[in-house]
Amino acid sequence: MSPVAELFESYSDLDDVAQRLADGDAGERRVAIMELADSGDPQAIPLLARALSDADAGVRRQVALALGEFDGVVAATALAAALLDSDQQVAAAAADSAAELKDTNAAPPLLPLVAHARPFVRAAALRALRELRHTATLQPALTALEDKDPDVRVEAVGAIGFLKLDQSLPALIAATDDVDPRVRRAAVSALTFSARDDVAETIVRGLSDEDWSVREAAADSIGALGARPAAGDRLADTLDDAYWQVRLKATRSLGKLKFRRAVHRIALHLRHDEVNLRKESAAALGEIADQAAAPFLEASLHDPDPDVRKTARWALSRLTA
Repeated sequence: MSPVAELFESYSDLDDVAQRLADGDAGERRVAIMELADSGDPQAIPLLARALSDADAGVRRQVALALGEFDGVVAATALAAALLDSDQQVAAAAADSAAELKDTNAAPPLLPLVAHARPFVRAAALRALRELRHTATLQPALTALEDKDPDVRVEAVGAIGFLKLDQSLPALIAATDDVDPRVRRAAVSALTFSARDDVAETIVRGLSDEDWSVREAAADSIGALGARPAAGDRLADTLDDAYWQVRLKATRSLGKLKFRRAVHRIALHLRHDEVNLRKESAAALGEIADQAAAPFLEASLHDPDPDVRKTARWALSRLTA
């Protein structure tokens, strides 16, 4: 079939589906919408946008989901409208689809929504803008850091962090003192793009946060800082944290940093009840590759978990390489 014939057939198929969007049966309209999504044809987007006015919320939700199969400014414009739907399930589906957008040019229709009256819409717009990494997002996101709603502030931190702009560092550092631990956690994670000393100090300070999830994020982020002995020593102290999840991230980061002074403290976790921590400890010892870990790893060759035994064998091979 020639390209012209294929194009004609495509338009003919879309025209047929468009007629079915006016069918009196909501189920038939939903099927037509799914077919538009499966077509992958950008010409389907205007048809989907018109279907956002359907009286049936289930149909509108299907439209919001279908728009997730497309990208670009036209799809983003339709999704921005769907985010304002009075039905929460429709709006939630639109938020999920908007978060799948990848074309930076899709940002303009979403930017005004960062100032919308509804917190859900503000948060959803920021969540979508995060993935788009459009520089115009910076100022609205910085303003959103002062939002009364913590969900909005969390998404604002994420959007700013993805931009990786040095001028945003003061605001991200300030966000690590937010009253909401989710915001502090997001800020600690977002700061890792910078190698500045004040950033490193802020992340290390997160190891003392009252909330374990923030300490976990800080322990994970330190692994991206590079060789910093003071941070390594403070991280090693975190191996005694009350939460094994924090210990696990600390262990992983110490392995990345090849922090030899922590070998014996990491090795103690090879006897921990949590299998994931035992496996992570064996992996970290393999990354550090210090001969002092050999007897501990040899004992782990008899661990009841096969993954721990496998990781211990790998770690021992690193010691003799």
